[in-house]
Parts: sequence; structure tokens; C-alpha cells
Amino acid sequence: MGKEGGGEEALLPSCETKDARFRPLCETKDARFRGAYKVFASTVFVGICLIWVYRLTHIPRAGEQGRWAWIGMFMAEILFSLYWIFTHSCRFKVVYNYPFKERLSNRYKDKLPGVDIFVCTADHKIEPPTLVINTILSTMSYNYPPELLSVYLSDDGGSELTYYALLEASSFSKHWITFCKKFNVVPRSPGAFFAQQIDVQT
Repeated sequence: MGKEGGGEEALLPSCETKDARFRPLCETKDARFRGAYKVFASTVFVGICLIWVYRLTHIPRAGEQGRWAWIGMFMAEILFSLYWIFTHSCRFKVVYNYPFKERLSNRYKDKLPGVDIFVCTADHKIEPPTLVINTILSTMSYNYPPELLSVYLSDDGGSELTYYALLEASSFSKHWITFCKKFNVVPRSPGAFFAQQIDVQT
């Protein structure tokens, strides 16, 4: 009995791991309130079919005036109608996919690619250094492995003010990034976060 029990216990982790590997990574939901659109599309399709029937049954006879113009219009209507059918058939059933972020992270955490983020600025008067630094700090605080995340600043104006602000931000980021990840801070831009009205009593 002891061996059988031990064997069952040993199989449980592998079974759980196998189930986790094949669990769906996203949830698919149909779009709501599509009934009116389906009725509209169906009536338009019926109208297109009636136009085709009319064109086919009223083609001028050979030698009558306007025969080739009628046929040309009919061919154009066929092309435009087919285009409408192909484009609107994709919208007839709209679905939305909602990913499970935790499952994605757990399954592919060892296969995450490196991400390079480029922040560009040109004029420290039009784009103040505080705005640029807030952008950099918010990108550095992404919920992503820090060893795979690289942030670069491209300053075409070569502003010394932006340069020294970046030096100060490098030391502040050690505290800010830790604070954001510990308390799940949103938004992660220091300027936007401290501009919020926060009730300290709660």
C-alpha cells in the first residue's frame, strides 16, 4: 500500500504540470449586441441578390441600344458586391481574445525575448527633461524581467540639462522601480503618480 500511495503522490506533480502545459492561454468571447448588424447585413445581401436577378433577367437583346453598357454595369456590380460580401463576412461574427497573463508568464518565462525601448527627444524647451525622465522611469518599471529590458535615450539636441537629469534618475530608479513592483503602482510614471489625489487615511 505504501508503494502504491507513494507512486500516486509521485504522479500528481507530473499530471498537474501536464495539465498546466495544455491549458488555454486566452479566453475567447463573442461580441455583444451584434443582432442589429446581422439583420442589416442580411437585408443588404438580399438586396444584392435581387439586383443580380434583375440584371440577369433584363439584359437587352443583341443589337439593342445599351446592351454592352448594361453588361459592363452588371460586371461592376458583381465585383463590388463580392468585395462587400468578403469584407462584411469577417465582421458577421466578431470575437475578442482575453489573454491570461499569468499563464503566459509561467509557460514562457524562460523564453521571453529581450526588449529594447528607445526614448527620443530633440529640444529640452519643447520636451522638458522632467517629461523625458518620467517616460524613462515608467518604461524601466515595466512588469518584465529587468535583465531582458533595455532603455535607451536619444537626445538629438545634446542638452546638458537632460543629461544631468538622467544621471539623477539613474539613482532614483533604484528606489522607484522597487517601490512600483512591491506595491504594484499604477501609473508608473512618477509625475503622474504623485499628481494623483491619494487619501493617506486609506
